[in-house]
Amino acid sequence: MASALTAIPPVVVVLAAALAAGLAGSRRRLGHLVGGGVTALVTVWIWVVPEGTHLAGQLFGFDAVFFAVDPFSRVVGLVFAFIATVAVAYSWATGAESKQTAYALTYVGSSLGAVFAGDWLTMVVWWELMAVTSTILVWDYGGKAVRAGFRYAILHGIGGSLVLAAIAWHYVEVGSFLFTASAGMVGTIPQLLAAIGIGVNVGFIGLHAWLPDTYPRPHIAASVFLCVYTTKTGVYAMYRAFPEGHLWIAYMGGAMAVFGAAAALLQNDMRRLLSYHIQSQVGYMVAGVGIGSALAQAGAFGHVFNHILYKSLLFMTAGAVIYQTGEENLKYLGGLARKMPVTCAAFTVAALSIAGFPGFNGFVSKGIVISASHYTFVKGPLVVGDFYTLELLLLIGGVGTFLSFIKFGYYAFLHGPYEGDAVTTAPRPQQAAMLLVAALCVFYGVFDGALFGLLPFDVTDEAVVAHVYHTYTVPHVIEGVALAVIGLAGFAALKKPLSKVGRVPDVDAAYNPLAFYGTRALVHGVTETYAAVDRVAVAAADAAAHVRSDPEMLSRYRANIGGSIFILMVVLGGVLALLGIV
Repeated sequence: MASALTAIPPVVVVLAAALAAGLAGSRRRLGHLVGGGVTALVTVWIWVVPEGTHLAGQLFGFDAVFFAVDPFSRVVGLVFAFIATVAVAYSWATGAESKQTAYALTYVGSSLGAVFAGDWLTMVVWWELMAVTSTILVWDYGGKAVRAGFRYAILHGIGGSLVLAAIAWHYVEVGSFLFTASAGMVGTIPQLLAAIGIGVNVGFIGLHAWLPDTYPRPHIAASVFLCVYTTKTGVYAMYRAFPEGHLWIAYMGGAMAVFGAAAALLQNDMRRLLSYHIQSQVGYMVAGVGIGSALAQAGAFGHVFNHILYKSLLFMTAGAVIYQTGEENLKYLGGLARKMPVTCAAFTVAALSIAGFPGFNGFVSKGIVISASHYTFVKGPLVVGDFYTLELLLLIGGVGTFLSFIKFGYYAFLHGPYEGDAVTTAPRPQQAAMLLVAALCVFYGVFDGALFGLLPFDVTDEAVVAHVYHTYTVPHVIEGVALAVIGLAGFAALKKPLSKVGRVPDVDAAYNPLAFYGTRALVHGVTETYAAVDRVAVAAADAAAHVRSDPEMLSRYRANIGGSIFILMVVLGGVLALLGIV
């Protein structure tokens, strides 16, 4: 049985399903049935496959491992495959074509290929394919998605090149691409290149603008896929590069949590708001990786698992609203709780989960990371009472999250009557997909032991972690409720000024024009240089032809060339003699 489970990596099966879905053409039901059925089977497969190195071989002449399973890859691969099943069902329910779902499945497959790779070389191949397939998924929708996808492709191409350079330099230092050959990236330069390159994928501040630029553009079902794989594969790669953590990565994670939540609060486009919150929530994961303790790493990967559940649910609820109303802007919505009660309920569960309210899954995993920031990390330069620097950043990010989703829920579902065309409840297949994921958000929030069983380290065992974690302690519950109260009070105070905020520019407002005009100048410079060289070459060829046709001119040029060579030899001899004297 074990040999059958390890004969091929899951990516092969998922890519085969993508091909089958694409060949289904206009038979949407068949294409989506194949895609959903295969990803469901892959979910079970990843759950039961034994740990270990299963497929070792050669890639481009180097030792490679194509299928390796450990607790880190299993928890990520498990939720990747499961949410793919739900997203395929949601795609069918929203009228997505089989072709789009086929593209999405190639994206899923390449992500699984990266996660289950046992070496850097195999990982970077799938990493680059993940960038290509996600770009195609964005482009498929056409319109504004094409230009956004182009910008996305350029930035991820740069990030991938940095990761590739880091891996090549790492190989020079270590002599192997295998993960088992060293504890993460070796050498200062490889670590710096890897941090920046992977930082593109996880949304480091300054490298993050592709998230809100790209994810609101494509089909609503495509956004459900996109919100899952690129950033979380980045978190996994960050762990592989820095398995013992890094101080500045931890602080970058804390800064991401605050920045993403603050930027989200200023948005009115639903999917743009959700995209900024990907950066914010990934900040908790990056902080956990950066802290580097067993407790923090368990929290980081627990948050990967939980985040994928509630974030995909949030994109599904936003998609359901867009599907029914055709409207993306919160300013033009309102009162949909009465029209779309199931969607409203699913949104409420997802919002409480991402905000970390007691009883929901985000409360569990976010609490682990925050606990690790207090008990297993440095205090940092800012200490307020019993709260340390990184801990404060993560808590402030939590307040911002409550504020953002109170705003989202108020304007979409509660504020006034909806004044658009008649709206009906979401189709039942959409409701089923949303309710399934909502149920899991509650399940893992109430039965935290079920989540603990999936984590790389047992957070309840004092022999494994430096500080044992308990979810439902009185201080932790009070903290979760207090953040909610502060969020409610903050929204009441900020509601009026927030309602006047228009579109707020991000860093891409500077670097997109810079890149455009810089690229145009580069192309112009290269073209003009080529034209100048071409003119010189043509003139030289013309002169040579003219000289050859005139014997007297040819003999004169030969004499001049001979004299020039003689003079050059005399000068060169003098220089050599001078150097010899010196």
